[in-house]
Amino acid sequence: MDRHGLVQYTGAQRDIFRTGRADAILSLAGLSHLSHLYALGPVAGLDGEITVFDSRAHVSRIRGSEDTFIVDHTFDHAAIFLVWTQVNQWEDVPVPRSVSSCRELEAFVRHMAQLKGFDVEAPFPFLMSGTPRQLAWHINVDRTLGQPITTDSFRRSKQPYVLRGEHVDVFGVYSDRHAGIFVGEGMKIHIHFVSRDSAATGHIDDFDPGSLILCLPSQRK
Repeated sequence: MDRHGLVQYTGAQRDIFRTGRADAILSLAGLSHLSHLYALGPVAGLDGEITVFDSRAHVSRIRGSEDTFIVDHTFDHAAIFLVWTQVNQWEDVPVPRSVSSCRELEAFVRHMAQLKGFDVEAPFPFLMSGTPRQLAWHINVDRTLGQPITTDSFRRSKQPYVLRGEHVDVFGVYSDRHAGIFVGEGMKIHIHFVSRDSAATGHIDDFDPGSLILCLPSQRK
């Protein structure tokens, strides 16, 4: 396990392609005792998405037909890689309606963190809450047919969905130095969500934020 700034992490996305495997690196149960825990990562074996929001687990996995998923709230799962933090106080920052994509959100999150005095050279966590205009998301499902995992088969092993008009809670981590580890290549944020209006929960690919509040860890003593 590594600690960098406000977050801890273990495993790396790039190891999937180096080894051709999606083996477990961490048992989620080992973190189940932590208070105010926020975490995200993929389930071992490309079998779902892990999101922990304030110490409540939301693990989504495809079962049945290709677009049918279930959500388990236990910690009885393992991750290929995981990034997490413990924060008990957050400060709100409204997200301007002009922010309309993940790329624009990356820049806004970094800018606000700098204004709040964060060391943006180190990874830091953030939350969001509200009703995005649209949210594209996915759940990992193994479609590798037993073959070593490649970037192409990894891309195929995602069941896509679109969410509209639902109130969501989002946990994310910003870093411009951990691409290929806990942030996807070419990205600076890794974000998962939990809907308050349905069972939907998983990895956010892109979204139009709409009316959202950004929350950064409080630095008040």
